[in-house]
Amino acid sequence: MALALLYGGTFDPVHAGHLAVARAARDALGARVAFLPAADPPHRAAPGASAEQRACMLELAIAGEAGFAVDRRELRRAGPSWTVDTLRELRHERGPDAPIAWLVGADAFRGLPDWHQWRALFDLAHFVVAVRPGHGLDALPADLGEACAGRWLAHPAGLADRAAGGLFRLDMPLHPASATELRRRLRAGEPHGGWLTDAVAGFIGR
Repeated sequence: MALALLYGGTFDPVHAGHLAVARAARDALGARVAFLPAADPPHRAAPGASAEQRACMLELAIAGEAGFAVDRRELRRAGPSWTVDTLRELRHERGPDAPIAWLVGADAFRGLPDWHQWRALFDLAHFVVAVRPGHGLDALPADLGEACAGRWLAHPAGLADRAAGGLFRLDMPLHPASATELRRRLRAGEPHGGWLTDAVAGFIGR
């Protein structure tokens, strides 16, 4: 059964760093990547762009890119965009045996104990953790470290062997793109430095 690989986030806006992570995961795992923009992200301040605008920018950014899609399910659901609710919905759709993986950066993964019902996530999906140089996983919070014990997989093929509960480390080259810095540049009217696709830059500029 094919692995469902999901990449959730705010994507405010989607930039070259996001696309680099998605491409690396797609190529390493041989799986399609579904971007899931959060409508109401509960762990950060309200985004500058609306959920619909962020979803539109994602569709522009990935147009013509093999193995990418945008899943708007969190835009159709009222209330906070809890990952646990999204994964329960997907698990219901795909069945108990379908392998599902959630793609996340190392910084966000370290904050997993702050996520809503975070321990339940391991029963619903695998995690693929994108790790950049200098942003490792050596100092996980104690409760997260305990929850991760025995779950790390040496090879991505192991993600397809069961429905959920595994962890795979995806090592990434360092990429300079930062959503915070990008928003600052855009507010200041500075060049985006190649961090946006032409289509997204045109959308923002209109």
